[in-house]
Amino acid sequence: MTVHQLSIFIENRSGTLIKVLDALKEAGIQIIASTIADTAEYGIYRLICSEPMRACEELKKANVAVALSDVFAIEIDDQPGRAADAVKTFSEAGISIAYMYSFLLRGKGILIFRTDDNEKAVRVIADNHLKSISEADLSALA
Repeated sequence: MTVHQLSIFIENRSGTLIKVLDALKEAGIQIIASTIADTAEYGIYRLICSEPMRACEELKKANVAVALSDVFAIEIDDQPGRAADAVKTFSEAGISIAYMYSFLLRGKGILIFRTDDNEKAVRVIADNHLKSISEADLSALA
């Protein structure tokens, strides 16, 4: 019910992001979605890609600081307010969302998020008939 996300730690200086992107390009790995959160000295580049395990290995070979984590991916209709509805479902269940990013893929909205209670989030997804997206689904759609 979760997908693998890469979290890549990069310094805020010229050339560090391109090193990551070039390594993925050379390995033939497709980036599906990504976001960067930054501070004054470094950024955390989070991404969902076609082959997360292999991407992690390739980045490590390129001496890039990378971690693999599990996040949720759910599909929502591409209509105003659907993201709010989904987040409200988790909020009403007492689940905090640590971070979230979203994108459109073939006419569907995809929410990627991390919670403070994965077990409870799994139950909320099932109980509310939310459509969980697998890595295979994402790769097939990309």
